[in-house]
Amino acid sequence: MDFNSPAFWLAILQIIWINILLSGDNAVVIAMACRSLSDKSRKWGMVIGAGVAVFLRIVFTIIVTTLMGIPFLKVAGALALFYIAVDLIKPKDEGESHVAAHENLWRAIVTIAVADVVMSLDNVIAIAAVAKGSWLLLSIGLAISIPLIIAGAALIMMVLDRFPILVWAGAALLGWIAGELMLSDPAVTSRLGEAVAHRYEMVAAAIGAMIVVAIGYLLSRRAAASAAGHTSQS
Repeated sequence: MDFNSPAFWLAILQIIWINILLSGDNAVVIAMACRSLSDKSRKWGMVIGAGVAVFLRIVFTIIVTTLMGIPFLKVAGALALFYIAVDLIKPKDEGESHVAAHENLWRAIVTIAVADVVMSLDNVIAIAAVAKGSWLLLSIGLAISIPLIIAGAALIMMVLDRFPILVWAGAALLGWIAGELMLSDPAVTSRLGEAVAHRYEMVAAAIGAMIVVAIGYLLSRRAAASAAGHTSQS
């Protein structure tokens, strides 16, 4: 690879730009998973989380062609994403807040990693197309993107701290992605037909977002009722 070639640097810029465009959802997950950490752990969570996100993009670019053809893989990924979205907004019991609220650094990192695995299946195809088989281009371009993802996550976290209601919007976004992902699974498209699946893609995404918000709302109502019952008993 000729480092002095304009094509080399153009390809790196393209990879960085594509990664910025495709990393908005990753920044949301990183911000939401790290929002309850202490200040020191929050910084490490963002740095390690962004590093994990980029590393997984490199790994999945290698195996994405095989993975994308496995029936029900996207369905399983969508279900995992639904779980993550609900877990990030569900009420936290006092006894388990150190885990459920992601005050544990490694729990937050695992959440980021699992979410990125699910969301990267489609995204890495565009990046791989630009790299054209060059792992050097891919690695350099994505490595440069790490601070950009961290900056995005830090900005989103500042907004979440100021407007907690946006945590629900972030969870709804994950539900939207999950609904979209599920409908694009080969096992689903083979039964519905690609044209029909594509036509109802937005509908499935909207339903996914509504499912996450509805489950979160029901869990919040149940937690509020339970807390009210404990208060009356005491």
